Amino acid sequence: MQIKFHSSQLSQMINNLLLLSVMAASTLLFEACSSNGNNKKSEQDSVAETVKPEPKLLYEIVIDSLLIDEGQVKRNQFLSDILLGKGVDYSTIDYIAKKHKSIFDVRKIRAGNHYTFISTTDSVETPLYFVYEIDNTDYVVFSLTDSLQAWKGNKPIERKLESAYGVINSSLWNAMVDGGFDANLANELSEVYAWTIDFFGIQKGDEFEVLYDRLYVDNKPIGIGQIRASRFKNYGKDQYAFYFEQDSVGDYFDEAGQSLMRTFLKAPLKYSRISSGFSNARFHPVLKIYRPHHGVDYAAPSGTPVFAIGEGVITRKGYQKAGGGNFLYIKHNGTYTTAYMHLKAFAKGIAQGVRVKQGQLIGYVGSTGLSTGPHLDFRFFRNGQAINPLKVESPPAKPVDTANLKAYESHVAEWMEKLKLLKTTADEQRYKPESNTETEVPQT
Repeated sequence: MQIKFHSSQLSQMINNLLLLSVMAASTLLFEACSSNGNNKKSEQDSVAETVKPEPKLLYEIVIDSLLIDEGQVKRNQFLSDILLGKGVDYSTIDYIAKKHKSIFDVRKIRAGNHYTFISTTDSVETPLYFVYEIDNTDYVVFSLTDSLQAWKGNKPIERKLESAYGVINSSLWNAMVDGGFDANLANELSEVYAWTIDFFGIQKGDEFEVLYDRLYVDNKPIGIGQIRASRFKNYGKDQYAFYFEQDSVGDYFDEAGQSLMRTFLKAPLKYSRISSGFSNARFHPVLKIYRPHHGVDYAAPSGTPVFAIGEGVITRKGYQKAGGGNFLYIKHNGTYTTAYMHLKAFAKGIAQGVRVKQGQLIGYVGSTGLSTGPHLDFRFFRNGQAINPLKVESPPAKPVDTANLKAYESHVAEWMEKLKLLKTTADEQRYKPESNTETEVPQT
């Protein structure tokens, strides 16, 4: 049987077939996409199910599902007392004390320091680790399991930029305390300006602002880090200090790039007061006569450390019963020599002919020789002639290198802006009318 189609009918059939093909292809594509999407979603769900939370660490030990028991070493308490209280036997304690002495001598455990037991959570609460904190950052871990290993570790230190400011009424130390700041910052700041400011000669009304790193461990402050920038107004003159590193070595420079370090320190003591100045006719407290006193007397408690104001060689060391008591002379170069008198004792290794460095400990304040009380008689000589130590102008050390000046100028501009902002805040506090409301210390 032969079937014949009209041309119009044939054309209609072809169009219908094409339409059915397109619909079939679309259906297959949709199902494939849906399947792929479902597979991806399934994979994502599977991944989500396999992601585990980060393990909890303490002293770099995974403590998930473990018991933490903290304590503090009591007075006259030994390691054996602490471990026995947790059921650790004598043989284990003896092994720890002897085997790990090179890592940590357990006899050095100090009252007041913290320790931690890390134990199982079962009914026995078997101790697995004993951790003793040596100081704020360092600790030692003793494994109490079969291995009985021991190792040292340290906590991460966080540095936070903080600020301090104040007005001097009596001393820098008191100004820090009165402002509610860390008193140790006074030591650090005096070190920065040791060559340019005589802190025995600061006067009431002097001002300071300082930006510095404060060190934290476990969110608790543990000390002062690097002073980054500061302004100290002394006798009406602003003296700036900026910490800057070049060739991997850091130092302090002023706003013009001149080093704050000098050939000589401003004073041989860190904290004291001037009890007698340079004079050609001073009434001697022992001899009861007027005679020259070509030096500066620094009154300080007996035993206060005395430092060499500059590098040099000790040319004289001795004792004068009717004069300077224990004394020594340091020749710094062909021009300058300094003398230190009435010392209680000399530092270890100090002898004639020995070379000393700037800031090196050379002796201790005393009252030997002709003296009415503990003090240091400090003298300065230029070409053999006594000069007033308080008027010596010391040349600066090496300035910022020419190749680093552009970088230093940008560095100063950044920190100067921060100091100006701090000064504005400080001035608002300094000169506002007194009130009973407490003000928050600005943090940078």
